[in-house]
Amino acid sequence: MKPGTKEFESLVDPLAYESLFWSKGLSVACVDEAGRGPLAGPVIAAAVVLPEGVQVERAGDSKKLSRTLREELYAEILAKALSVGIGTGSVQEIDKHNILNTTTLAMN
Repeated sequence: MKPGTKEFESLVDPLAYESLFWSKGLSVACVDEAGRGPLAGPVIAAAVVLPEGVQVERAGDSKKLSRTLREELYAEILAKALSVGIGTGSVQEIDKHNILNTTTLAMN
């Protein structure tokens, strides 16, 4: 079996890395971004800390979700989250630092 295939992924505990940190009493933040693909516009990053073992079942790549489902998940995430953070990187920052560095700044 090859990493990245459904067969391989079904054998791997999806929370293996998180469990390692939780076992040490640490929190885990899930981070994602939007806006790296377009030629113009800001980049937006969000981080969410959920309690140990709590999942948002229907969450996935926000770009692949309908607007309605994204709005439902937004409410669910806010209700379940211990903490939520949002960061942005402007067009001017992208021009100055490049998209990768600006994305990292937004995530921080």
